[in-house]
Amino acid sequence: MEDVRLREGLKACMNCGVCTGVCPSAEFYDYDPRKIVNTIQTKDDDAIEALMRSDTLWYCGECMSCRPRCPRGNTPGYIIQALRTLSQRLGLFVESEKGRQQIAIKRVIGHHILEKGYCITPRLVSPALHPEQGPVWDWANRNDTDLYTRFSPNYMGAGPGAGRKIDDEAIGEINRIFEVSGGKAFFEKIEEASDRKAREMGYSDGATTEYMMHTFTHNSNNHQ
Repeated sequence: MEDVRLREGLKACMNCGVCTGVCPSAEFYDYDPRKIVNTIQTKDDDAIEALMRSDTLWYCGECMSCRPRCPRGNTPGYIIQALRTLSQRLGLFVESEKGRQQIAIKRVIGHHILEKGYCITPRLVSPALHPEQGPVWDWANRNDTDLYTRFSPNYMGAGPGAGRKIDDEAIGEINRIFEVSGGKAFFEKIEEASDRKAREMGYSDGATTEYMMHTFTHNSNNHQ
């Protein structure tokens, strides 16, 4: 209840279902943001904890289509963000297939921010791990310098412009921000919970790259 996103996102839901009607994820997943908001309004701790252990919490794409359409001014997407953070802090995210993918996001995108200064760069999206991107992406990945320097002459190089290399001083500042804001400690909580779950699942060495790749590629196909 102390999370600013919950205070901003939940005023008074009347269960009209508009958020679910406009939600792209609800079209493809067994997912209903209206039910999530209703669960929070009940203040039933057991039901909320069950939600934080479930796959349901991780279906939201955070597109915020729900925000401008709610007649009561709620934002279910904010509520879900707050729940996700709490699930991560408590280590409950590892109890669901979709939740366990947080280790891959932390190690790939999280580390990329600390090392490169960007959430994502073209070279980060490996064609081998994303075959759905098709042969054009494979070509773009192999020819990224020739391609992107047409739009930004300093692509992955020194100087101004989109896609430039972030200098070491700025990278150091980003790392200090993560340190003092608790971001790195938060990352460690994800690692600790993932390591515990990996051992429970039979990975004797814990949350190794093998475990991370399992979370990234495994799909039970029980989410629709």
